[in-house]
Amino acid sequence: MWSDGRVTTVLALDIGGTKLAAGLVADDGDVLVAERAPTPPGGDAETLWRALTGLVDDVVSRGWAYDAVGIGCGGPMSWPDGHVSPINIHGWRGFPLLDRVSERYAGDRPAVIHNDAVALAVAEQRWGAGAGHDHVLGMVVSTGVGGGLVLGGRRIDGATGNAGHVGHVVVDPEGPACGCGGRGCLEAIARGPAIAAYAVELGWAGEATGVAVAEGARAGDGACLAALARAGRAVGIGVTSAAALLDLDVVVIGGGVSQSGDAFWEPLHAAFAEHAALAFVRRCAIVPARLGPHAGLAGAAALALDAP
Repeated sequence: MWSDGRVTTVLALDIGGTKLAAGLVADDGDVLVAERAPTPPGGDAETLWRALTGLVDDVVSRGWAYDAVGIGCGGPMSWPDGHVSPINIHGWRGFPLLDRVSERYAGDRPAVIHNDAVALAVAEQRWGAGAGHDHVLGMVVSTGVGGGLVLGGRRIDGATGNAGHVGHVVVDPEGPACGCGGRGCLEAIARGPAIAAYAVELGWAGEATGVAVAEGARAGDGACLAALARAGRAVGIGVTSAAALLDLDVVVIGGGVSQSGDAFWEPLHAAFAEHAALAFVRRCAIVPARLGPHAGLAGAAALALDAP
């Protein structure tokens, strides 16, 4: 830490329904150390906690000094106290994640938490594809679909810390049931497991995962192409609504599904072109996240760096 108290290195945690990651990130976004592990499927609260601490202990044991702790976690959560109930991590309901992490790793250092997609938005606006823009929606399209907002150059939290949760914008009122209890949400159509399930429904006989479906689409499988096209269209429609509501400069999309190639991106852009009738909406750019596989860790660090 500089003599003026500024944070220079952050212990960063990125927690999602498929993977856990921990690392050390410098104040320029450079990821110095990174480790990851699968999120234990079906794990109860303490099983999940042990998996996370095993990963973080490994990072901390490297001996690097850090000045703050930043946590990005799937939502929803009660914020800023950091009691998390991620839709795609069923073992944590009201789990006091920030308190537990602070007690074990922060000491007298500051520790902050936010939705992982909010973290992505802040990092991409600071260092990535949203740099130079003041009005940015950051999206994670992965095991779930989340979002975060930077408007007027400032992170927007909302009344409960859940502003920007674009995954629960309704894109098809007659669409599938969503894990949130609603119907036709963007997440219910575009998250990786939903894409895989729809491909299987259409006749895909391969592994029922988003990664396998993306590989199948690249090989020309019709069911996989159709499943990704459905997801891409849904994201394009959701983004159009967000751009109309918020007058955005850019939408930055990261997460595993965003790496599926043209089978996802071409239908997304086509849907946006079809539905974005107003000039101020059409000016919004829709681009892939730039920070790569460590974007979540960079985002968790950016939260700590932005903290007062």
